[in-house]
Amino acid sequence: MKKIVFIVLVSTLFTSCNKKVTTENISKINGYWEIEKVVFPDGTEKEYAINQMFDYFSVQHNKGFRKKVTPQLDGSFLVNDDVEKITIKQENEKYIINYTTFYSKWKEEIHSISDEKLVLINDAKNEYHYKKATSINLTTQDGKTTK
Repeated sequence: MKKIVFIVLVSTLFTSCNKKVTTENISKINGYWEIEKVVFPDGTEKEYAINQMFDYFSVQHNKGFRKKVTPQLDGSFLVNDDVEKITIKQENEKYIINYTTFYSKWKEEIHSISDEKLVLINDAKNEYHYKKATSINLTTQDGKTTK
């Protein structure tokens, strides 16, 4: 009996942590995302403790763009003119982001998505784990910038 309870508990844990991608939750990709780690096909990982750049996604009706942005200490972001146009399509019960720039085209699978986490897998089977980014704002409670 204890084994059955343990198996059910572990199964529930794994299924609740892996947020299935649906048409309804695709919009959760909108916003700023900070990479946490990359998991390579051989199982090795590269952790990112500090990020100088965030990914900003803007998608409506499965079309939009991704930009690289640089967070500033006042809570704003520096943005350049580079933009990656994206479309999101469902293929064989998977959601695929198709990227297009002036120079290249590529795609990534949306493996899982929630309000706080995003996992994308590219053609090389690298898993990119993101967390929802928050702006950096080094101001005091009275609105003055800290020193």
